Amino acid sequence: MNARIDFFANPVAGKVLRHINSAGKAAGDAGLPHATQELVKIRASQINGCGFCTDMHTKDAAAAGETQLRLNLVAAWREATVFTEAERAALELAEQGTRIADAAGGVSDEAWANAAKHYDENQLAALISLIAIINAYNRINVINQQPAGDYQPGQFG
Repeated sequence: MNARIDFFANPVAGKVLRHINSAGKAAGDAGLPHATQELVKIRASQINGCGFCTDMHTKDAAAAGETQLRLNLVAAWREATVFTEAERAALELAEQGTRIADAAGGVSDEAWANAAKHYDENQLAALISLIAIINAYNRINVINQQPAGDYQPGQFG
């Protein structure tokens, strides 16, 4: 599989990516636990079928110390006992925020209230932002058919 265009070398795409990356850095520095950030990115990427982002974020999470067991169970987080209640709330928010078109009401009040029990306002703002940002990246990579599998941890950071 080859990408439709060399998105990472394209000058227009480069400008867009710099802005998205800046937004990602602001959200990533807002106090939300790093493990939670990676779990959210992985789950949204799985839902969106973005192999490139799933590859990247599972490798980055593993390099940061995440266990293989937890990485293997992200897609089945509801049935898995290895995630904290806070992580489960973030994963639910990520799923509902990613599947907005599938739900007439968007993110449920219950999912929001559960997340708000575990995270302060800055962390919630970061969580909303990270969900939006990873969904943007997923769409870029899926539309472009960006191949997965060759990413090296920390390659873009």
